[in-house]
Amino acid sequence: MKTYYPPSGLSGGLELLISKEWTPEQAWAIIELLDDLRDRIWCHYQLPIQKLLREEYGMTEDQQTGITNRDDLTF
Repeated sequence: MKTYYPPSGLSGGLELLISKEWTPEQAWAIIELLDDLRDRIWCHYQLPIQKLLREEYGMTEDQQTGITNRDDLTF
């Protein structure tokens, strides 16, 4: 069995137990809840998160703007 590594990189802490007895509907409800939570967090923290990501990946604001500026695309 392949070892699962969470995106956070954490390998310790609280263990999250997922019941093997959930129905597919219950599992889907949890996925929808997590999607809603992610959307709400993004709406509130979008700019600080983008700044943090630029700092972590060494991108300047000009480089980031250059990537997302659709006017500069040539097709």
